[in-house]
Amino acid sequence: MLVYHNDKKSFIDDVFSGDIADIIKEELSKNNVSTSPSEYNAWNNSLQYMSAVLSRTTMPDDCEISIEYQIPLTSKRVDFIVTGMDENEEDQVVIIELKQWDRCEKVDNIEHHTVRAFVGGDMRELAHPSYQAYSYKMHIKNYSEVASQKDVHLIPIACLHNFKEEYRPIITDSIYEAWVKHAPVFLKHDGQRLSDFLSKLIKKKSKNGNLLYRIDHGRIRPAKSLQDCLASLLRNKKDFMLMDEQITIFDRCRKVYSDTQKDGEKRVMIIKGGPGTGKSVLAINLLNEFIRPQISLGTEAGHVAYVTKNSAPRKCYQKLLAGDNLENGLRMSDLFRSPFGLSSVPHDVYDCLLVDEAHRLVNKMFQDWGGENQIKEIIEAAKLSIFFIDESQRISIKDIGTVESIVNWAKTLGVKPNNILIGDNLVLSAQFRCNGSDGYINFLDNLLGIRTTANTTLDLDDFEFKVFDDASEMREALRTKNNNNKARMMAGYCYDWNVKNKRGDWDIILPGGFKAKWNLPSKSELWAIRPDSFDEVGCIHTAQGLEFDHVGVFIGKDLIYRNGKVMTDKTAISKDDSSSGIRKCKDDILADQLIRNTYKVLLSRGQKSCYVYVEDKELREHIKKMIGQSEE
Repeated sequence: MLVYHNDKKSFIDDVFSGDIADIIKEELSKNNVSTSPSEYNAWNNSLQYMSAVLSRTTMPDDCEISIEYQIPLTSKRVDFIVTGMDENEEDQVVIIELKQWDRCEKVDNIEHHTVRAFVGGDMRELAHPSYQAYSYKMHIKNYSEVASQKDVHLIPIACLHNFKEEYRPIITDSIYEAWVKHAPVFLKHDGQRLSDFLSKLIKKKSKNGNLLYRIDHGRIRPAKSLQDCLASLLRNKKDFMLMDEQITIFDRCRKVYSDTQKDGEKRVMIIKGGPGTGKSVLAINLLNEFIRPQISLGTEAGHVAYVTKNSAPRKCYQKLLAGDNLENGLRMSDLFRSPFGLSSVPHDVYDCLLVDEAHRLVNKMFQDWGGENQIKEIIEAAKLSIFFIDESQRISIKDIGTVESIVNWAKTLGVKPNNILIGDNLVLSAQFRCNGSDGYINFLDNLLGIRTTANTTLDLDDFEFKVFDDASEMREALRTKNNNNKARMMAGYCYDWNVKNKRGDWDIILPGGFKAKWNLPSKSELWAIRPDSFDEVGCIHTAQGLEFDHVGVFIGKDLIYRNGKVMTDKTAISKDDSSSGIRKCKDDILADQLIRNTYKVLLSRGQKSCYVYVEDKELREHIKKMIGQSEE
């Protein structure tokens, strides 16, 4: 999304007239993005500086300027972009990260991506500006077909236009050398140097016309989902980079891991984040980091595992990493384990357990001999336990994972208060799914009645959301998007397991002749990656924790619309459902919450589109009206 896009001369005129901040605010408002007073002031201040810099360049007046460009498939925006051609007539895209800081602090010698600066009325740990600019470059290059072409060069830089010279040794410290090398830093008194830098890079307008527009509207490469990236990731090939709060939390985890290795004290970290904010990506990156010797940390290769109760993500990751090599498969099973059975391992046998989908942890279950409570057993089994959690994704009455319960168990097991790490600096907020739309997630919360938000309607340019009157039509529309085995159908708890229980040939039968089976039990754990599973419908347990380019969701009769409200009906849950416990739940408030959470999980699995078939006609028409699809 191009919020502001103009030529150099028009940009300078808009700044001079005092209109620039209002123009940007209005454009963002059109896309349902609110603006804080601090953002508004930042535009006025930073863009005045950039206008002065550009006025002193020899860049032509018709070169392109873009402000607040939204990076593909994320909610992140680049502050400032200048595009044009160099003397060799090759396209140059200069990505400029603007900061108003006047100083910063180094956190320590271990956190190589992070600095501490005064922002929002307090000192906060943030991504180093050079790393931030470089990560934006890599993400754009990885996902934009136009930007990845050989004759298009992406140049990241960091401009800290209020930064005092006396603090230059900190922002350019040797621990940040790699990032400053990729993305040079320009400080308060570097205005002429920045002007010369831009003048040398850009001699004329892009030969292909509107380059920024082509990048923004060009083809988005199929997203490399976590499943696809694991194999190369664990061989130290970074197919994607962590960004902003992801990388600062990554650094924080490395520091805590190092401290734990050195002093042997037990620690617990709690990292919160909604659907699509990168919890699993961060967990896998940390797994990759901790299983190798870390010279900079002074640590040896750790005994580390990625833990999740859902078997589907574990089995998919193991299969993709090991292929058909059985020996490698056995090795990978040690890296990806279930929380079941942890009660029988020695205390502190793991250096670190990375617990994904921590909201799905449970108390003792059948055949988990000796098990009592999985939160307790994880903390006992590891010197460092890192829990990744989203309480709004609890979908069963058996799910016990809450922030409060993790903290209480940590205290009960004797973890020192200052070793229980939780806070605003450990929250993932940026959206990397649903085409990076925070608005879509807020829309789902409103639609499902989870919480009231301002997003009562849906207006997204690059994420497709459509309601179908016929389930077969939805399936066939989704099939056309399954070119790369990245489209899947899924549903909640409403439909019977007829095939499994030998009651018939089909599990889901809907008006208009639609028939389908649940994911086959013998292969259900690999449903997400098997090339022959498109026509099977995935249940919540095989979909949660994974993502797809395109999803089709069946909303059953447990979610209805009556008297102007979205309501739930636990009696519509299938009698075959023995996992959620919703149908027999005596706590109606809990049952209601779990049904709504289930559909939020399913409706937020898609990267690029979500198709929906709703059994309840009144709810179907209500959603159509919300998204402007109704003919009325």
